[in-house]
Amino acid sequence: MSRWLKCLTVVITLCFALGACSRVGLAYRNLDMIIPWTLSDYLSMNGGQKDWFNERLAEHLSWHCTTQLPGYLDWLDRLQDMVERNQVTDAALQARTQEAKQAIAQTAREITPSAIELLQGLDGKQVAEMNDAFAKDQRKRQEQYLKPSLDQQIRERGERMEKRLNDWLGPLSPGQKQRVVDWSKALGDQNTQWIANRAHWQKQFSAAVAQRQSPQFPQRIETLLVNRETLWTPTYRQAYANTEAQARSLFVDLMAESTPEQRQRLLKKIEGVRKDFNDLKCLKAAKQS
Repeated sequence: MSRWLKCLTVVITLCFALGACSRVGLAYRNLDMIIPWTLSDYLSMNGGQKDWFNERLAEHLSWHCTTQLPGYLDWLDRLQDMVERNQVTDAALQARTQEAKQAIAQTAREITPSAIELLQGLDGKQVAEMNDAFAKDQRKRQEQYLKPSLDQQIRERGERMEKRLNDWLGPLSPGQKQRVVDWSKALGDQNTQWIANRAHWQKQFSAAVAQRQSPQFPQRIETLLVNRETLWTPTYRQAYANTEAQARSLFVDLMAESTPEQRQRLLKKIEGVRKDFNDLKCLKAAKQS
């Protein structure tokens, strides 16, 4: 259930600028994978639920495109300006990150009532299926991210980041490559805290859904979807703050060492993101109205 948040973050935060997703149009046309509709990953909906889902999804897509995307374009302008002036600072990145978090929260808040309605209509079999899928998800992530030794986790994390950076900046210099290695080492056993917190959230979500007919259910789900940070474990809260700080530091240092060619490549990528947004029919219609 956290992938919707991750993917939306990818679209409108620095992580997106580093290339975790390559085509905004593709991501946006599958916005059901961005907003909290990923229950479809964890359970099967019946015919009536699917019809209801499709109708609500269309409404939310229209709202998001006409009211939220213009703000994303402004956000891209600010990101582009930072790169053009070669003034990528920690303070500026903190500001962009805060703006992105606010946009995420606004979308989550808009979608939550529909998510609550969907969850309240689940039957016992669907809830059991969801819980089984959560358990499978945990086992899969533990196998992929925790089973390797810590040294291997650090190495693979660095390799993933370097691959993204190569796409958005072009080949890295030896100094930039070493900075990525140092970044990955600084995160240490982040995988452990991330997966533990994910399991913690899923457990709370399952407990809430088990009481889906109670008067407290809507507020509980709103907390889980909109204010999820309030439910983080203390250990993960600290690890997340470190992760954000390390990411900002990495990007500041990489841009400080960047060549004009790398910055031009990044600007071209950002412009591609802007074009993908502008090419969306719903945004064109909103501008003409």
